[in-house]
Amino acid sequence: MIAIIDYGVGNLFSLKSSLKAIGHEAVVTGDRDIIGAADHVILPGVGAFPDAARKLREAGLFDYVRELAASGKPLLGICLGMQLLFDRSLEFGEHEGLGLIPGEVLPIEDYISSELDIPHMGWNALKFHKESALYKDIPEGTHFYFVHSFAAFGCEKDLSASTEYGTTITASVEKGNVYGTQFHPEKSGEAGLRLLKNFCEL
Repeated sequence: MIAIIDYGVGNLFSLKSSLKAIGHEAVVTGDRDIIGAADHVILPGVGAFPDAARKLREAGLFDYVRELAASGKPLLGICLGMQLLFDRSLEFGEHEGLGLIPGEVLPIEDYISSELDIPHMGWNALKFHKESALYKDIPEGTHFYFVHSFAAFGCEKDLSASTEYGTTITASVEKGNVYGTQFHPEKSGEAGLRLLKNFCEL
């Protein structure tokens, strides 16, 4: 069973539908007991970092996600959920992240030409930086769907894939059993479904 953490932020039910499409049972829940009983856990997220971090704390799940990671259970952060995995974010001030992967979340507009649109939105090809089980049967250069205004920097050691949008953008990271994708696999067609299937089979 796959647990999709519900803390009031995220595109939860399209993610659940994507998992159902690949034959995996998923439950959307904020219940620690149900999350703890799951084989794999997904931390989604849409919106602003400080709001998401606050809601995760208010739900009593901020430290619990750290415990899940320490237990060795496969954990996947998606979009803002990935950004929460890092040490801190500078979105609307400075805010503490989960600290599961070293790095910080910064505005991409500080690194790209003013002629490029913010948010970065659309399909972008991936460049792989290390072998990853997430990308089994997915060739380098495959396009995934992005929509974000902030990105992770300083995470080269744990970088598994990047893309280009005026600068090199962190597309995915992994450290042990903790994985993150800046793009939305649930919005990325067949390649996204393949990635979710790969995660569920870890």
